[in-house]
Amino acid sequence: MKVLTIENLNKRYDKVEALSDFNLDVEAGSILGLLGPNGAGKTTLLRIINGILSKDSGEVKILGKDINLKTAQKIGYMPEERGLYDNMTVANQILFFGQLKGGEPARLREVMREYLELFNIGSFENRKVKELSKGNQQKVQIIATLVHEPDLVILDEPFSGFDPINGALLQQLIDRLHKKGTTVILSSHNMHAVEEMCDSIALINKGRLLLAGPIEDIKEDNKTDEIIVTTASPIDQEALIESGLLTSIKKDVCKNARKGYAYRLRKTPRTANANLIAGIAEQTDVLHFEEALPSLNDIFIKYTV
Repeated sequence: MKVLTIENLNKRYDKVEALSDFNLDVEAGSILGLLGPNGAGKTTLLRIINGILSKDSGEVKILGKDINLKTAQKIGYMPEERGLYDNMTVANQILFFGQLKGGEPARLREVMREYLELFNIGSFENRKVKELSKGNQQKVQIIATLVHEPDLVILDEPFSGFDPINGALLQQLIDRLHKKGTTVILSSHNMHAVEEMCDSIALINKGRLLLAGPIEDIKEDNKTDEIIVTTASPIDQEALIESGLLTSIKKDVCKNARKGYAYRLRKTPRTANANLIAGIAEQTDVLHFEEALPSLNDIFIKYTV
């Protein structure tokens, strides 16, 4: 089932084309990483999904229905620009936002306390927001986003202001949502977090969708002829290049828990892996051999620079 369906979406600000013929489907229970450089159109997209901005043309549907007040209640949206009321207590703040989204007060209070304990701020329930550190305010903002138990959660740069410990807590929370079947859209420049947590990505630049799909499929589609190999003894680099099997070779760091000599090789075009392994095996034992897949950071730079 598709939680979010976007078809031929367009949005223009005067002469600036913010979104152009944008199409995207988000499956229920998935974690989608929304990527793109500053000014790519991500914020415009998220605001249209939430009904904050109107579209010029196209279709946006939540669980098969057009955007309206009822569909908005099924979304939990934390924008990059945080918005809390300094003089409200933590509890009143969270319950206020939850009731705006149609939550029932007793259930909201139960869920709120569960999240407060998860984020280790249970004792702050009756403190004013302005008395909290920026990191703890960030936690309150996240809880206010989730307290009404939405079907679709959208987090825009949620790791901003978090130290590694709180970042790990947030990752645990997103994993917990995923196990419950909640759909999550994570908009972030933290490529490591996206790569670790998301099962698919959508890459935007200049208002257009450049890539979308499962991360592993996108990596496979963008792999080069690089190979990572570990051998029992040093290899004769010049001999392998002269044989026509390789175009380049450089020493690498052993990352596969094997003792030996690690190298990063670049095959000549159309060289079969079996032939390369055989060529290396003529010199020494091959302890480890794998195709090098690009990181999300590599793919981001490839398509946006």
